[in-house]
Amino acid sequence: LGSTLCLRDSTKMSADPFSDILKLTHAQSLVTGGFTAGGTWALRFPAPDKIKFFAVVKGHCWVRIEGEPEPARFETGDVGLLSAHRWSILSSDPEAEPVDAMGLFSGAGRSSAQLGDGSEFAHIGGHVLLDPVSGPLLLNALPPWIHVRASAPQAPVFRWLLDHLMEERTQAQPGAQLAAAQLAQLLFIQILRAHLGTSGPLVAGWLRALSEPRIAPALRAMHDDPARAWHLEELASACAMSRTTFASHFKAVAGIAPLGYLTEWRMRLAERALGEDDTPVALVAQSLGYTSESAFSHAFKRVTGSSPTAYRQALRAGARVGLTGREAVPQES
Repeated sequence: LGSTLCLRDSTKMSADPFSDILKLTHAQSLVTGGFTAGGTWALRFPAPDKIKFFAVVKGHCWVRIEGEPEPARFETGDVGLLSAHRWSILSSDPEAEPVDAMGLFSGAGRSSAQLGDGSEFAHIGGHVLLDPVSGPLLLNALPPWIHVRASAPQAPVFRWLLDHLMEERTQAQPGAQLAAAQLAQLLFIQILRAHLGTSGPLVAGWLRALSEPRIAPALRAMHDDPARAWHLEELASACAMSRTTFASHFKAVAGIAPLGYLTEWRMRLAERALGEDDTPVALVAQSLGYTSESAFSHAFKRVTGSSPTAYRQALRAGARVGLTGREAVPQES
């Protein structure tokens, strides 16, 4: 019983779905380098294998992303987030011939570079690490490319974060590496917040659902107590809607019915529990509100395509049995 209660506590996270998902996917932001430039210059960066972010901390530049029709002009304080596997070109002039950025940064331990006299432009960049199994839950919900302008309402926060990131990188104070990592994490969160707050209509999914205040009470309730046997009427009442209106609006925004979302979230928590320790499957099932191991196993296999036991064995063997390639945004079967 004690083990069951501990596991239930571990699956009952905060009533903040956004934080829950960032924790579940182990999103970790790192500043990896930067460069300064002067005169005419252009750098071509290869398609990243991780989420990539960068910011202009001085001057301006043009940013061309593979697949985008036109280059975007970045001013001081603008921030970009690239989640797709696409190359990018940063330049002082869209017509300038780019050189390979990796060649410029080659060399053991080299994380910064200078083009020309370096007096006109400064850039800082990094990437976001995600758990290989749960990471697609976040990655697949992001658009390929996000551009947050310095004129956005969050501009003062971005300016503060960028100023302190540069300070930590240049002044070599004690604890600078950890401080920079924490600031980079805050920067990533602010990019996502700005995207939710200033973008146009989002594709139906959990990310759009998080930005919809009308259904926020239901999301918080399900994340706060995923093991509870929630009824549609309870969730609708929490949102001050009729059962029919709530169900229709939730599905239009989240792309899945409310109780389907609950099942998907339970399975994400189950994946974490199965991967972290040797807790018996029956206790994992009980901690998530299932009255029997067989009912939980059926739901888990329907959502993930694998039984709980097979899933755990595949993780232990280092295999992924296609789990990282499946669509991670909640889908109804």
